[in-house]
Amino acid sequence: MQVKMSEYLTAVKPDMQKLVELLKKDFAYVSVLCTDVTGTTYLVGQRQTSVGDYHFNERGFVVRVYENSCYMEYSFNEYEDIEKLASTITETLKKELHMMEELGIEKMEAPLIHEEKIEKSMTGEISVDPTSVSPEEILGRLKKISDTGAAGKYVIEFRAAAQFAHVSKLFLSEKKDLMQTYAYAEGMAAAIGVDGEKQDMVFRGFSGLKGAELLDEIEGSVDDILKMLDDKLHADSVVPGMYDVITAPEITGLIAHEAFGHGVEMDMFVKERALAKEYVGKKVASDITSMKDGAASAAEVSSYLFDDEGTLGTDTTIIKDGTLVTGISDLLSALRLGTTPTGNGKRESFERKAYTRMTNTFFTTGDNTLEEMIASIKDGYLLDGAQSGMEDPKHWGIQCMVSMGREIKDGKLTGKVVGPLTLTGYVPDLLKSISMRSDKTELFGTGACGKGYKEWVKVSDGGPYLKCKVRLG
Repeated sequence: MQVKMSEYLTAVKPDMQKLVELLKKDFAYVSVLCTDVTGTTYLVGQRQTSVGDYHFNERGFVVRVYENSCYMEYSFNEYEDIEKLASTITETLKKELHMMEELGIEKMEAPLIHEEKIEKSMTGEISVDPTSVSPEEILGRLKKISDTGAAGKYVIEFRAAAQFAHVSKLFLSEKKDLMQTYAYAEGMAAAIGVDGEKQDMVFRGFSGLKGAELLDEIEGSVDDILKMLDDKLHADSVVPGMYDVITAPEITGLIAHEAFGHGVEMDMFVKERALAKEYVGKKVASDITSMKDGAASAAEVSSYLFDDEGTLGTDTTIIKDGTLVTGISDLLSALRLGTTPTGNGKRESFERKAYTRMTNTFFTTGDNTLEEMIASIKDGYLLDGAQSGMEDPKHWGIQCMVSMGREIKDGKLTGKVVGPLTLTGYVPDLLKSISMRSDKTELFGTGACGKGYKEWVKVSDGGPYLKCKVRLG
């Protein structure tokens, strides 16, 4: 079924078009982003049940104007008279600019935006509209999952959650008339277990441009989660050192996000805070390694027609055959750098500024099977279960927390499990060690990425199984 456009945004669109016309009398450039996001979160465990608003729910507007070589913004979420609103915006922004100049505050200057005339729309599709399923039915499905998992050996708590989002946005300027409406879903199942004095937890996430059909995927994961919990509770410690490893797609995505996602956000190029700026056009990975980002590069939670600055989403190749080709950028960073924006300007909400943000970030597939990759390793591990990561874009250090490693000896899985693990390294060394890639890719979109003043946006990451060399501890 097709996702419906917000009735509210449809109703206010003529007013917002009028606002652009009025503001154009005083400013060289004017745009307005109109946002309406609704959603609900459901959580069921053995000790709690909750229903609440989705974290990213919002309804509001942000106006951007160009005056005296810089851009200024004004956000609001209600208005009565559009002419009065235009007058208030004009007076407020001109007064603030004058005060900045009087106080000698340095402005972030940028060239004027020159737009092409574009009128486009996108309507997403899902199988089961979550609003057509009662909250009681959704909670009932999640309780069944929780109760089934809670019956597992060692389990002291089993939680299941689902959240459903409906996104509608308009972007209007003198030359652009853009509309998009789509839905996505996120879910998770998590088991907490105890054996003797050892306690551990296993988490599995599910996501996509989907509706309530996601509940079927969560329900089908219980057995795998219980098996993984058993493995984690009885895992040994790893002997620290360098190892040949195979990263499961979830770990591959964590590496993509931390190693060369943040590192190529081009607003960091503007601020001279990213080493990657010096390596564009140079080798940074093995010849078989390629990596992408972009709202148009995959179908996941961060796929869209246009970003929060009205730039159409792209399919951006960041690394091609081992060479760093380009970074990703928001519109204003691209203007300052003299490059083409990649559609990565995203806001946490209409009340927040736009930064360069990742969308769907992943390594591309190869032509190896997982069995061939395992057979190629004499002494190493198959890594699974991403927990968290940290990066240093200025010096290219990386640290990833991994749930477990399955031991490989002489080309075979031994059944021994180690964990939890810390994966560390220097990004180019890690990427240059990639020697095999599986023939299938998975992306994961249950998380969010923080930047600036801990401003969060939805992202996804992933890729194939990768064979590489890393330090484990």
